[in-house]
Amino acid sequence: MIEVRDLVVKRGKREVLHGISCSISSGSVTGLLGPSGSGKTTLMRAIVGVQIVASGQVTVLGQPAGSAALRSKIGYLTQDPSVYPDLTVRENVRFFASLYHGVTAADADATIDNVGLAGAAKQLVGTLSGGQHARASLACALVSRPPVLILDEPTVGQDPVLREDLWSQFRAAAAAGTTVLVSSHVMDEAGRCDRLLLIRDGDLVADDSPDAILAMTGAKDLEASFLHIIRSREVSAR
Repeated sequence: MIEVRDLVVKRGKREVLHGISCSISSGSVTGLLGPSGSGKTTLMRAIVGVQIVASGQVTVLGQPAGSAALRSKIGYLTQDPSVYPDLTVRENVRFFASLYHGVTAADADATIDNVGLAGAAKQLVGTLSGGQHARASLACALVSRPPVLILDEPTVGQDPVLREDLWSQFRAAAAAGTTVLVSSHVMDEAGRCDRLLLIRDGDLVADDSPDAILAMTGAKDLEASFLHIIRSREVSAR
């Protein structure tokens, strides 16, 4: 579904991603894990097709990332809310729904309910709390039920109950055939994924299932596995 080959991204003369390669299969939830500043958002932007790359290839559904044919097939949630503050939640989601053929106002209202905003549907987005604002953006990304979902830290600032509900939605979407790529710097979310991409300082340091990463490192949990991988790389680099 998503193929990344030898991807290099630079900012000025500084290299941000160092020749990353990975494949993301359909109908799965893939977690992109790593600390802030590791390159997660840059990789996601490259997959969506809004990032200038120095070299390498990224394809989605067999098309080069950023192709016009992909615009209706990728749902993208950015870290910063991307909704209109002077419209209500319902107006925002219905507007995004109107951009897609066959997506109705009823679909928009159901999506609002699914992200836990039914009670705030008539509220101006500009008056929402930070967590509600993020959920409004998420609803806009989900409303068309795209085959590919790229979610940049969708659970940041959400309470534990809503986080659980959102992850249930991500799992349900994957079960229906959607390819879901979710970034996070919270390691306790890693175990919810089918596969993990662990990124550190622009390098992909692990690419496997949670169980395989635990077995490889012999660690008690995924956070300890990540630390083990990082420290092993640092020792090897000396």
